[in-house]
Amino acid sequence: MPTGANSKKKYTYVWVSLIILIFGILFIPKIVNRLKNNSVVETDRMSIRSQQKEVGFVISNGQKRKVPEFSFLNQDSILISNKDYLDKVYVVEFFFTTCPTICPIMTKNLVELQNTFEEYEDFGVASFTINPRYDTPSILKKYAARYGITDTDWHLMTGDQSKIYALAQEGFYIVANEVEDAPGGFEHSGMFALVDKQGFIRSRDDKNGNPLIYYRGTITEKESVNKEGGAQQITMLKEDIKKLLLEK
Repeated sequence: MPTGANSKKKYTYVWVSLIILIFGILFIPKIVNRLKNNSVVETDRMSIRSQQKEVGFVISNGQKRKVPEFSFLNQDSILISNKDYLDKVYVVEFFFTTCPTICPIMTKNLVELQNTFEEYEDFGVASFTINPRYDTPSILKKYAARYGITDTDWHLMTGDQSKIYALAQEGFYIVANEVEDAPGGFEHSGMFALVDKQGFIRSRDDKNGNPLIYYRGTITEKESVNKEGGAQQITMLKEDIKKLLLEK
């Protein structure tokens, strides 16, 4: 006769076996039936599709919006053009080194992206100063060192102010103005643009199905939400960068 510990083990095994038997009777036929009808596979596919929404193109006048040609000096006094970014996914910003408000946050967010994708040779950043009279290559190089900018495909560019403003306003439709009463003397939006390997501006859709177009660069992932209730978009930008990096 089983006694003590052996008796308890025996009854435990009996209960476990009974539970397994009941589960098999109730659920296995349903699972088999779903497999026969391909419903499990289709559900999985739908789940994958919902998690991997495509990063769409930004359309203007019926055409996919593409980054116009540009050519400026970077922090190493090397001439950089849009052609240097072909076959790379990159993020575009307009900033200035003496900005007292949003630029330091934007730069920290871009450094976060730099560090996230440091193993990808086909990722880069294009930063255009909107105060080129002050932001010379040597000033930009010091700024890069201060913030830990190390990616060789992150170019901080300076040049003719009118050309930089035209690139911002006409090429990206991003605010960039010299305004005497604005903090630091310049006005800009603090938004990031995402560009694919062929030079097309890309964006996910918002909750209403409209192109987001730009990604908010002035709120960190850690901060999550700013005082006005705006949510950070760095997480979604990371997700969309990765999708574009995987595109062939």
